[in-house]
Amino acid sequence: MKRVPKMSYDQLAEAKDHDLGASRWVLVDQDRIDRFAEVSEDHQWIHVDAERAADGPFGTTVAHGYLTLSLVGTLLGELLDVEPDVVLVNYGLDRIRFLAPVAAGARVRARGRIVGVETTAHGLRLLVSAHGETEGRTDPVCVADAVVLVRR
Repeated sequence: MKRVPKMSYDQLAEAKDHDLGASRWVLVDQDRIDRFAEVSEDHQWIHVDAERAADGPFGTTVAHGYLTLSLVGTLLGELLDVEPDVVLVNYGLDRIRFLAPVAAGARVRARGRIVGVETTAHGLRLLVSAHGETEGRTDPVCVADAVVLVRR
């Protein structure tokens, strides 16, 4: 992953159609999946029971969709580095879709593009098209439009 240059508030205001590139790869191993199951209280067998999942629809355990989404959000933050006087606030997500399972042991990364910038009374509102991908696949495993508020 290349070093992302810090962006100023004024640069963000002009950043429509700015490609943020790709993040580093992160391993989604069974331990991470099990820890997410504990925190989220989602112990469905497709996530945590390797023996049963081997005979299931995916042939192995798979990450929770929300685990994948949370990793994409965190990794997207690595791609949007800002000057110290700029504050980014997660405002929400639109059009979230989980397009393919992430098998235990896969590595994921995020890609993003700023597709919209709107000036508001309190700052900027960015619309960032984000997707998660796994190594070896060309199609995304999840997609979402992230809405980010920018304040000075």
